Amino acid sequence: MLNNKISKAVRLAIAFGAASTAAFTSNVFAAEEGAEAVERIEVTGSRIKRTDMATDVPITVIDRAAIELSGETSVADLLRGTTFNTFGSFRPQSGSSAQGVSSVNLRGLGSDRTLILVDGRRLPKSTLTGSSQDLNAIPMAAVERVEILSDGAGAIYGSDAIGGVINVILRKDFNGAEVNLGAGQIEHEGGDRENGSIVFGASSDKASIVAGAGWSGRDIVYARDFPWYSPGGSVYSNNFTTIAQDADGNYLPGVSNFDFFSPNSTCEGVGNENFYRIGSRCGFNFAAVSADEASIKNRSAFVNASYEINDDWSVYSTMNISQTKSFGRYAPSLDTSAYSAFQIDADSPNNPTNPNSPLYDASLGMEQQPLDFWHRFAALGNRDNNLTNELKDITFGTKGVINDNIYVEFGARKTINESANTGDGYVLRAIARQYINDGTYDLSNPYGASPAVLNAMKVTTSRLGKFNQEEVYGNVSFDVMDLEAGTVQAFVGFEYRTEDYADKYDSLSEAGQVGGSSGSSAGGDRSVGAIFFEALVPVVDSLELTFAGRYDDYSDYGSDFSPKVSARYEATDDLVVRASWGKGFRAPSLPDLTQQPSESADSVSDDATCLAIGEEVGCSSQINAIVISNPNLESEKSDQYSLGLIYQVADNIDFEIDYYSTEITNRIRAFGSQAIIDATLRGDALPPAFTVTRAPNGGITQVVRGFGNDGSLETTGIDFKARSRFEFSDMGSLTTNLQVSHVIDYNIDGGRNLTKDPGTPKQRVTLSNVYSLDDIDFTWNLSMVGSQYEDIDADGVGSGHIPTWVTHDLQVGYSTPWNGRISVGAQNAFGKEPPLFSYDGRDYNFNLYSGYGRVAYINYKQSF
Repeated sequence: MLNNKISKAVRLAIAFGAASTAAFTSNVFAAEEGAEAVERIEVTGSRIKRTDMATDVPITVIDRAAIELSGETSVADLLRGTTFNTFGSFRPQSGSSAQGVSSVNLRGLGSDRTLILVDGRRLPKSTLTGSSQDLNAIPMAAVERVEILSDGAGAIYGSDAIGGVINVILRKDFNGAEVNLGAGQIEHEGGDRENGSIVFGASSDKASIVAGAGWSGRDIVYARDFPWYSPGGSVYSNNFTTIAQDADGNYLPGVSNFDFFSPNSTCEGVGNENFYRIGSRCGFNFAAVSADEASIKNRSAFVNASYEINDDWSVYSTMNISQTKSFGRYAPSLDTSAYSAFQIDADSPNNPTNPNSPLYDASLGMEQQPLDFWHRFAALGNRDNNLTNELKDITFGTKGVINDNIYVEFGARKTINESANTGDGYVLRAIARQYINDGTYDLSNPYGASPAVLNAMKVTTSRLGKFNQEEVYGNVSFDVMDLEAGTVQAFVGFEYRTEDYADKYDSLSEAGQVGGSSGSSAGGDRSVGAIFFEALVPVVDSLELTFAGRYDDYSDYGSDFSPKVSARYEATDDLVVRASWGKGFRAPSLPDLTQQPSESADSVSDDATCLAIGEEVGCSSQINAIVISNPNLESEKSDQYSLGLIYQVADNIDFEIDYYSTEITNRIRAFGSQAIIDATLRGDALPPAFTVTRAPNGGITQVVRGFGNDGSLETTGIDFKARSRFEFSDMGSLTTNLQVSHVIDYNIDGGRNLTKDPGTPKQRVTLSNVYSLDDIDFTWNLSMVGSQYEDIDADGVGSGHIPTWVTHDLQVGYSTPWNGRISVGAQNAFGKEPPLFSYDGRDYNFNLYSGYGRVAYINYKQSF
């Protein structure tokens, strides 16, 4: 028995590192000296404390030492590079309504199917998305370790735990003081970063406290400063388009023929060098002024405290305040009169078909007629967005033991999560269109307009958000009975929380009067009650089974029950086999249920519309779409299983391999305009609110679209982890950690395998190597993103090649005699550029790769 425990301690040593091992092995040797039991520990994925880290579900641990050796300064950046973030994840980006958000996307199933916990309690949703969680709210200085459960856990944690669970464990047992300062610089212009923290802790026989403050930030990065920069051509520049006519020759305002043309006098020479000609059209180089990545500034303070009332009871409190500020810059506002009743009148001074207009161009050979315009309001300046998000999180609780074997915990938590976003330089459509039509604003000389005219056309946008939670919880764990193989343990508990969400846009944006902006308000609240249980049953000495279940009841849509069964079999002292099966769910988000209608200009292919606007069958045209919420959404369901083994090759080498399968049904998905049009033509069933409206000539005038429950998503794959530690006597030691994630299949609605499509690599690999010699550590971390096709044709056949991307991070750390530590390093030390290909409006996959090039940094830590 003792040998088994020592073997388990070695496995824990490799998983956690030396700091954790010291505490654990002390318990092992206490057992050797006659102690009655080895201390149980709780890990993510189970509420029951166990004596072995080789659990029945796969868990990866990133401890404080590994965090410092990574060179990362935020929890978001730390998790973005893990192999489980298979297809990349969202990070702060200019040009997005979620500008300051950082998320993680386990298994490529979506950030809204990845659950983030802090000390086992769920992090509130982002105010900007309402459906995913923002990692910027977690202060890096407060983190002790991060545990990643790469298995579904709906039976333990409830909604959103389909792709897996990330549990951020905060510092609690810390004595002394610690100061960290650091700075970094990317290879290109901009993007400079800074970080720092102050942490102190003290404890006595009855009380302990850990408190601190931290900050980190990265400057804005402009698209023009990348070495692969090329002008971005937008037709929203200074163009006109003729208006479609019906069979009787009547004009159809808002239905454009899309035959763009631009007289010479309205492109070059309008007062801004970013206007330039693209063939017969006028273009605007938006990439010259827009940012690729928004700036991000994080500030935080935290306190963790506990007090032992007596030998059986203690109280604890956790308080965290964090603030995120972000600045993003977009190209100047744009607008079009298409898709609305507005048009430039035939006799307008800004109509180039009007012989009395300064813009008149007889060479166009066109009769005088009304037109639509496609214009970039560069004279109003750039669009600048400033975001501030603040999270206040406080928890009070108590823990105790009754009759020496019944462990009780209950507590209360409140989070206030609020954001404010202002936008400058946007155009007020009503005034701008009036000034264009009557000639007050001259399209041939926009920079000649007076300040009064330009100011009258400007509008400052605002967006206020909140996602607040109040929560109470309680649980009890106890030993049920003793069997020959061991003790049956049980855990039961409850949670009750309320969610209060609002995303409020200014009235002009809601009314569609702001050019170059989009979005509509949403808001609602709900309550969630849950009861859950877990039982650990040792069948024989080497086999244990775990049964778990959770019932969640939502006030707005209904209820779900999530069961799970897992097994752990210790075949030998060196080999553990594990398996699990379970069900999970994702509740529809409050934005999906409550969002107010908003307009969108969607590109579709519809033969009747093509004929109505005088185009050939098969053309692509833009139509007006109304995006609505769906209060009738149901939760989506998941069915998951995994099978794996852990093998300890030697005292200093072990590996894990796990197969996983996840299927999501009743999927919550967006019904796009094209899908709704096609389904209507086929006579397929659709949610009643989703409609297609046509004019008498057959052309589409409006599509109503939104979210609904439909279809499935399935993925299977293999994870492999290998760890080793070699001691070389006076020559130091070498620790290695290899992780590989391989996606076997990823399909939607039972269709073709989407792996190796652009943005969906089959493999991700990380390799960490730390060589320690006396007071010096040398770290080499390798990261690999697998290859993909550059394009997929209509038959699903891939073409082109996005190569495998491998980067190397290097660091040298020196521990000084005065309890200091200096770390100097470089991420992507050899300046590997991301694979360049058109993806989501950028020159590279912004979510999967880094465009920073080499990031050189220095950090100093002083302990007292």
